[in-house]
Amino acid sequence: MWFYEGWWCKVWPGRADQRAIVGDVPFLAARAVTTALVVIGLAEVVLGLWVLSGRRARAAAFVQTVLVSGFNAGGLLFSRGQIDEPGRLLTQNLAFVALVWLVAETSAKAAAR
Repeated sequence: MWFYEGWWCKVWPGRADQRAIVGDVPFLAARAVTTALVVIGLAEVVLGLWVLSGRRARAAAFVQTVLVSGFNAGGLLFSRGQIDEPGRLLTQNLAFVALVWLVAETSAKAAAR
């Protein structure tokens, strides 16, 4: 998920809907939208690498939960008109976060054995 959302949707080639959502952030200058998208996208790719490494799975799950929550809140607060199906977005991301924590807890138990 992090590689698709980070690299493909924000960095290369980038998606117009992502640009529009970030562009709606009130304190972000229009000239900074591309830079913000690239920084967010690269951070998401790095997060994906961390998750794949399996190191500190609970900390990674916490960071993922905070980011998904923040991205959802920001999108709905600043750019609700750009999000076609907010209920689907929230449901999908709730399922994602549940799986993130399931994997983190399973990894922690396996490491303790």
